[in-house]
Amino acid sequence: MSTLRKQRFYTLTEYYQLVKESDERYEYWNGEIFLMGGASPEHVFITDNIFSSLTRQLEGRNCRAISNDIRLKVPTAPPFRYADLTVTCGELIFENIEGLRALVNPILLVEVLSSSTARFDRQQKFEFYKSIESFQEYLLVAQQQASIVQYVKQADGSWQGNEVIGLDSQIYLPSINCHLLLREVYKDVLS
Repeated sequence: MSTLRKQRFYTLTEYYQLVKESDERYEYWNGEIFLMGGASPEHVFITDNIFSSLTRQLEGRNCRAISNDIRLKVPTAPPFRYADLTVTCGELIFENIEGLRALVNPILLVEVLSSSTARFDRQQKFEFYKSIESFQEYLLVAQQQASIVQYVKQADGSWQGNEVIGLDSQIYLPSINCHLLLREVYKDVLS
C-alpha cells in the first residue's frame, strides 16, 4: 500500500473520479489516496489458495468467496475498502456510492499480512470493518510462517481471538461452516 501523492489532500470527489477512470484499486483516508497493489507472489498464492479452498467448500451453498477487487462499504471509513478475500452468503447486496457499487453484506473478511500493511490490518482496518453489520469473522494470514489469527464475533458483540500455527494445523470458520488446512493455505509458499 503506497500513498499516491503526499503533496496535497484530495477531496472525495477527486477520489471518486480517480477510481472511475482507473483499473487500479485505491483506498481513501483523511484526504490521502492509497494505491492497493504490488502484492508479493507469496501474498497472491496464499490468497488464491484460500479462495480455491473456500470456493470448493461453498459449492452448492448460498455463499460465495470473492477476490480482492470488490469494494466493501465500511460505515466508519467511507467511502469503501478492499479486503484480500471476502465471503458473503445469501443475496449480494450493493450500495451505489457516487456511481460505484460497494458490497454491504460481507460475513468473512481475510487479509494476508505484508510488512507495509500488517499493523493497519491488525488494528485500524479491523476496527473499521467492525462497523459492517453483517461482518462476523476476520482472518489475518501471515506470509513468512504458517500462522492465521482468527477473530469471531460473539453473540454479545465482542470478538474472540485465536491463533493457529503450523502447516499440520487446520482452522474452523464458524461463520461459513468451513475449514482451512494450513498446508493448503501455504501451498507453493512454505514447505
